[in-house]
Amino acid sequence: MIILATIIGYFVILLLFSRLTAHRTDNDTFFRGNRRSPWYMVAFGMVGASISGVTFVSVPGMVTVSAMTYLQTCLGFILGYFAVAFLLLPIYYKYNLTTIYSYLNQRLGQRSYKTGAAFFLLSKMTGAAARFYVVCIILQRFVLDRYHVPFIVTVLLMVALIWLYTRRGGIKTLVWTDSFQTICMFTALILIIINVIGQLGMSVGEAVDAIAADSRSQIFVFNDPMSRQYFWKQFLSGVFIVIVMTGLDQDMMQKNLTCKSLREAQKDVCTYGVAFVPANLLFMALGVLLCLLATREGRPLPAAGDELLPMFAATGHLGNLVMVLFTIGIVAASFSSADSALTALTTSFCVDIAERQQDEQLRKRVHIGMAMVFVLVILIFRVIDSPSVIDAIYVMCSYTYGPLLGLFAYSLLTRRGVCDKAVPYIAIVSPLLCFSADILTKSLTDYRFGYELLMVNGLLTFLGLWLSDIHSFRKCNPT
Repeated sequence: MIILATIIGYFVILLLFSRLTAHRTDNDTFFRGNRRSPWYMVAFGMVGASISGVTFVSVPGMVTVSAMTYLQTCLGFILGYFAVAFLLLPIYYKYNLTTIYSYLNQRLGQRSYKTGAAFFLLSKMTGAAARFYVVCIILQRFVLDRYHVPFIVTVLLMVALIWLYTRRGGIKTLVWTDSFQTICMFTALILIIINVIGQLGMSVGEAVDAIAADSRSQIFVFNDPMSRQYFWKQFLSGVFIVIVMTGLDQDMMQKNLTCKSLREAQKDVCTYGVAFVPANLLFMALGVLLCLLATREGRPLPAAGDELLPMFAATGHLGNLVMVLFTIGIVAASFSSADSALTALTTSFCVDIAERQQDEQLRKRVHIGMAMVFVLVILIFRVIDSPSVIDAIYVMCSYTYGPLLGLFAYSLLTRRGVCDKAVPYIAIVSPLLCFSADILTKSLTDYRFGYELLMVNGLLTFLGLWLSDIHSFRKCNPT
């Protein structure tokens, strides 16, 4: 009842934000926020929106499997965000884009444009659903199962809440709600850490020393190129994950494109890009502290890392205050990523697929339709039930975002055209080749692909586009 009351109270506050920001709205307000958002508000809110409920739950538990090596990927994030700010944003602002995939139409052609938008819709729907699945399953497991509430009812209710406060103001509302949700998330995280330190009977200095001395605090792996945790694999993957999952993602870029000018948008992206290392370090430090607490109390660590924090926080083991803080933190993180995903999916479908940017009635119908598909995909994840959702998201990213990486890299780095009719087939074949390569290397060698599969996928798409242009040229000029 404490968790349910917390969620209801939190949702009431979000509805208040929606009412205050959604007066006299139209499609330009919903899609672009009328290009009036303060850059510092966007930057602060983007930290919470990018972290999501998956980070809040999965990252602390990652230390039980791979120590703090995920921070290698986060270091790569910084370079990736600078690339987005100074390579991609100038192009988006130059063409005054509502959706970033419109650039592909101007550069490569109609089918390339539709292919890019379609891969975004697929990627974002699966990724956002996987993230939101985390909060739904935790709420189900620790609260609603005892009341015999079906999981489908839980999902329908949570998605309906998001739809309700985004349906009018869209991206304009989200700039403000994300800032509020970021405050809630980090306040909850810091207070939970302080509470766990108190449970261990340590001072802050002693806790820092204990974390540093623990084997699970290892960050860098330079001695095993075959390992998925090898530094250069993780670092370079972090760079390309940001370029693709932020710079080539309508969801992440839509808020940045609401800034008043290119310079303000660049300040926004660089600011929140640097914030990811300390933010994730806090989550991993909490994971180590929870492992130490489990050892002291003789508790076995859960088989799935995603259950480490909920095992203590959602069960009331650390007290009702931590239960409330955990609920606020995970709901804030989950809502801030799911609400923007739902808005971006609606925007991309209306602008890119339907090409009816000014049709408000269509936008409202699509918004409802996307919410229904969102529910369906979450229920599919319930069937899959991956033990590490964050890892599953990045694996999916490697397959579904790879063609986007190849399309934009080809558009930006070359002046060549393409055989536009062949682009959808190239974008489908490239992930299939990557999947085959992954299976073969596992069976024939000791090498294990990690997140670098994204770069391989993008390279195959790039080469396919290059070859399509050569073939098209030769067909038109046989001599």
